Amino acid sequence: MRLGISWLTNALVLAIVAGLLSGVTVRSVGSLLAAAAVFGVLNTVLKPLLRFVALPLAILTLGLAWFFVSMLMLDITTDIVSGFRIHGFWTLVAAALIVWLVNLALDHTPGPWQVAGRRGRRNLRRGR
Repeated sequence: MRLGISWLTNALVLAIVAGLLSGVTVRSVGSLLAAAAVFGVLNTVLKPLLRFVALPLAILTLGLAWFFVSMLMLDITTDIVSGFRIHGFWTLVAAALIVWLVNLALDHTPGPWQVAGRRGRRNLRRGR
């Protein structure tokens, strides 16, 4: 159940990115769902490893390195999923910023997406 909600949340976030940025193209709903699945797996498996490796750089840049790790997750997603493309560096920057803002909004909005990941752990600690 949690995996499905996380997958649909990623699909929603990537759909918002595609809707707001003309430099982001999605060929079909299937491509969007595939991108959401790949993005979720990358964020679960690869991102923690990259965050650990980039820790010294993050300390030196006061956390800015974390943003570049997030951009890399989106870039790798576009490399893996053929029907999901982000055209240009600045579009990638804007896409990563939108993903961050939407996730920030979701973190503070009650809903079913809060059963997954850190949102769920935070709510469990609060007794929800």
